[in-house]
Amino acid sequence: MQSMIDQRILDFIGEHHVLTVACASGEGAPWCANAFYVFDEQEEGFIITSEEKTLHTQLFLQNPRVAGSVVLETEQVGKIQGLQFTGTVRRCDGGLFDRCRLKYLKRFPYAVFKGGEVWLISPDRLKYTDNRLGFGKKLHWQR
Repeated sequence: MQSMIDQRILDFIGEHHVLTVACASGEGAPWCANAFYVFDEQEEGFIITSEEKTLHTQLFLQNPRVAGSVVLETEQVGKIQGLQFTGTVRRCDGGLFDRCRLKYLKRFPYAVFKGGEVWLISPDRLKYTDNRLGFGKKLHWQR
């Protein structure tokens, strides 16, 4: 049985809207990109959009394994929060495309003017750090 993602992790994800995704070519050449996202709790994944001509989407097609992060920028150590993840990315198609695109446009309506493919990053591991819960406190989730 798959464990549920801790609500504190979901709350953090929902409070933010930009992630960094790191990818690599089939030969291992690394690259990272930033993207607006919306999290789909049903799919347990981050929905992003990007045009196929971008370097990171070309790398997604070569190697779907990714890592990433979502962070709160702060200089106050007691308020540090951040999420790191690993997972796989895939282009949405069919009914999944329709559902994910609609969810993305609901959060970012201006994206209707920008083309691009819809991608779903399905994390297999999440590590959330929240110093408000105690210095260095980490919550883990694994698919």
